[in-house]
Amino acid sequence: MKLLTSPVQVGNLILKNRLVMPPMATSKAENGKVTPDLIRYYQEKSDGGALGLIIMEHSFISAEGQASANQTSVSSDKDLAGLRELTAAIHANGSPVFAQLNHAGSAAKEEVTGYVPLAPSALKHPKAKDDRLPKAMTAQDLEKVIADFKEAARRAQAAGFDGVEIHSAHGYLLNQFYSPLTNHRTDEYGGTLGNRIRLHCQIIEAIRSQVGAEYPLALRLGACECLANGSTMEDAVSACVQFEKAGVDLIDITGGLGGYVRPGHSEQGYFQDFSTAVKQAVSIPVLLTGGITEAAAAEALLQNGKADLIGVGRALLKDSDWAKNAVCAVQ
Repeated sequence: MKLLTSPVQVGNLILKNRLVMPPMATSKAENGKVTPDLIRYYQEKSDGGALGLIIMEHSFISAEGQASANQTSVSSDKDLAGLRELTAAIHANGSPVFAQLNHAGSAAKEEVTGYVPLAPSALKHPKAKDDRLPKAMTAQDLEKVIADFKEAARRAQAAGFDGVEIHSAHGYLLNQFYSPLTNHRTDEYGGTLGNRIRLHCQIIEAIRSQVGAEYPLALRLGACECLANGSTMEDAVSACVQFEKAGVDLIDITGGLGGYVRPGHSEQGYFQDFSTAVKQAVSIPVLLTGGITEAAAAEALLQNGKADLIGVGRALLKDSDWAKNAVCAVQ
């Protein structure tokens, strides 16, 4: 039996196949708002309904959490009309879509947001090009972030998204809390892994209280830094066990502070050792992305127990017919 074209359940949602378009920033929004160009882009990618799931590019949950200019917003009820138009366009083509909720943390730029960037600790972001330091978050800042994620999830659900994904990867705020390289806190949000993912679990619980028990909730984890004193594969496995207990329905494995690439690796599915370890420890589906460009490779990764779903980003970015061709190739 071909697994790539077989259904899989995420929360209360049954996906018709296991092929996922992962989040990829387009910079097509204007002042946070959905534009006709953005809608056309997602219409093109979803045309034919070959994708089991689309996870939309990251959207900022608050003004201070904006990662870049021309990023989409889910920070205000004023965003709802455009987001509803976007989800309707994707649904018309036959694919479900999740919103990805994000706070950039110290990866935000003051010249974009108008705010001094926030972070777990007042440490320079590993990718920062200047020496300005972020502001270490206070208890009040943490309470606001939890509330902002909760409100963003409410808006996503109201806008017709079929689920939401919490972004904890690629060097953004929740990845910064998870990583010992960027989290030097000495309170209950720093030190041990349990403390470093405390904010994640509080956000999961807040979102779950807002959207209900059945609404699909995913979390994208920058699993392992592969750097000295950084997060480890063991951290990733333990964290994902806790995320499942807190209420997550899907784990999406990718890179950490280093981003979505993995230096020294060019194999199809180059985060597969991370996804395999997590899959063996949890009972919820695990999504693997990373350099997958061939339908046969996607099928083999599933057959070999490396993941439950396969995310294909750059190949789909280059060729909007990739998903349709892949489904035909494995049938």
